[in-house]
Amino acid sequence: MPDDGATRPAQPLSSLAPLFAPRAVAVIGASADPQRIGGRPIAYALRAGFEGALYPVNPNRDEIQGVKAWPSVASIPEPIDFALLAIPAPGVPQALRDCAAKGAKAAVIFTAGFAEIGGDGPALQDEILAIGREHGVRLLGPNCLGLFNAATGHCPTFTSGIEAAMPVPGRVGLVTQSGAYGTHLLNMARDRRIGVRQWVSTGNEADVTAPECIGWMAASDEIDVIGVYMEGVNDRPALFRALEAARKARKPVVVMKVGRSAVGAQAAASHTASLAGSDASFDAALRRFGALRAKTTEEMLDILYATSRAPLPKGRKLGVLTVSGGAGVLIADAAEDVGLSLPPMPEAAQAAVLETNPLASARNPVDITAGVLNDFSKVTSATAVLRREGGYDMTAAFFTSWTASPVVGPKLREALLAGLDGDVDHPFAMICQGDAAVMESWEALGMMTFEDPSRAIHAMGALAHFAEAFDAPEETPPAPPEGVALPAGPLSELAAKRLLARAGVPIPDETLAADPQEAAEAAARLGVPCVLKIVSPDLAHKTEVGGVRLNVPPMEMETAAREMLETVRARAPHARIEGLLVGPMAGEGVELIVGARRDPVMGPVMLIGLGGVFTEVMKDVAVELAPLTPAQALKTLNGLRGAPLLHGARGKPPVDVAAAAEAISRLSALAAADPDGFESLEINPLLVTPSGVLALDALIEPRNREDDE
Repeated sequence: MPDDGATRPAQPLSSLAPLFAPRAVAVIGASADPQRIGGRPIAYALRAGFEGALYPVNPNRDEIQGVKAWPSVASIPEPIDFALLAIPAPGVPQALRDCAAKGAKAAVIFTAGFAEIGGDGPALQDEILAIGREHGVRLLGPNCLGLFNAATGHCPTFTSGIEAAMPVPGRVGLVTQSGAYGTHLLNMARDRRIGVRQWVSTGNEADVTAPECIGWMAASDEIDVIGVYMEGVNDRPALFRALEAARKARKPVVVMKVGRSAVGAQAAASHTASLAGSDASFDAALRRFGALRAKTTEEMLDILYATSRAPLPKGRKLGVLTVSGGAGVLIADAAEDVGLSLPPMPEAAQAAVLETNPLASARNPVDITAGVLNDFSKVTSATAVLRREGGYDMTAAFFTSWTASPVVGPKLREALLAGLDGDVDHPFAMICQGDAAVMESWEALGMMTFEDPSRAIHAMGALAHFAEAFDAPEETPPAPPEGVALPAGPLSELAAKRLLARAGVPIPDETLAADPQEAAEAAARLGVPCVLKIVSPDLAHKTEVGGVRLNVPPMEMETAAREMLETVRARAPHARIEGLLVGPMAGEGVELIVGARRDPVMGPVMLIGLGGVFTEVMKDVAVELAPLTPAQALKTLNGLRGAPLLHGARGKPPVDVAAAAEAISRLSALAAADPDGFESLEINPLLVTPSGVLALDALIEPRNREDDE
């Protein structure tokens, strides 16, 4: 299996049309029992009103669930374009050939016993993949629960998620790498009144991958929002294409990616034969393409619910209407957590609220108090002022259990609608209580309903995120450096820095001395305390063998150089020594650690952080996909917890952050130009001063191709 999916042949999205929207379906292993794995897809298709032809295949039956059965695929009188295989693994290869001969261009394979179990399983999976590619048949699975398309009644699945009923009407698509948990999500989505139109479980992903299914939904006119449950990535290029397509189509993508822990990653690999890769790198990919990662199932469903029901806001300003001061404080805290602002109402607007309700708190949150139970016109007037004069992009309203009261609920509904002029034209979260019927009645007005204020605000934060991601200007990636190639073997620090200089990263003015006498002469010319380093392609960590001295006076340089050579030769006798590096001590500034790593799944990524304690203790390091534009690098730097040090904290002058961003961008372009040619590229430290930057040390670790064999 490839480590990043890059060798998978890219297939056009149109090749998935027979999978999601076929005209003639054959079910191999069809059962008359609607509860069995081979019977459920037929029962579901009949109940959903499948629009195409349905051909159950079973040599022991004349009819199955009221539909004529056929003894073999060859006996079906008309061509098919889709096949469902619910038979034991040994019979799958021949059945797949038979279906291809009958015209099938897509197949779902329920059967387990392939790459996920080891032994002969991987070879059997390779065999069916080869058959599919030979005959142009796209394969979903094996070891999957299939899919359904509510728009056409196409239901090649045995999930229990549609056993009781098909999902409520809607325009959400769900892609899952776990059939059982995907079923769990489907049930929870129904309970949350999220309308799922298409659902697909990808299983082992021998052929069709989760990223391809995301891409299909991104291009579909029937899907507006995409939810994804992922355990790993087997097709990085397809994932990036799909996420970019969804962003350009302004379709929110919400991903729950498991396997963050070591145990979880191992379990994910054994479950679906997928590769987890670096969790931080995966987050970087989602950020780059504007998708959101949900940490919990609850969060994922809240975001899917919000994005499928509310328009995207024009900004991050939140207006809050409440009958509880405590709830207002809770909402304000949650808003700060997700970057929403609660600017106060204009003075004139506050005065207008207080004129009709002197007991109110009119800033924002606007607390109209429970006293409005005696006069609902105060609800109307406060709502109208908040909407017309507040200048808010979103509204959250807290009315606790009032909505469930048969007496108070209708009055509240009438009062709010009057204040909104009968039109909910922006994201509006009604934070309230009541049964499903109560919640549905408020949703019918165009409002979102939440019982938990914090969850409501986090969902609204997600709406603001997607609005900003979709409106963000297109970034042109930096051009790769011309005439700069990464080496096949190790480089010394000096050679690495000279290579970085050709890529556009500034380096110090240093001298390569052949012996202690030349080192002393170089120091004398400088006339200032110097740094002295051993130069060797075999010593990545020079300090450990005594290969670095700082603040060496010129008159002591020859002795220091001689001692260094003796020490290094004693501690690393096999190291090739190319000379001694002499340069002036750098001035004051802020030290950054900047590196590129080759993530085996997600490709080249950049690691950017403040040096010293910030990296080692506080883990204040950002991870982003390479390449980065200078603007993206600048945003990353300003997002570090230690960023105030770059802007002049503690009386220090601000440093040239723009120059640092430019150097980071240049290094990222070098990494992206040859993503498979290195394991790591590192500048540690990159010194940022008020007047520019210098790469004080550099390490380039070429990729060991033998590790891939």
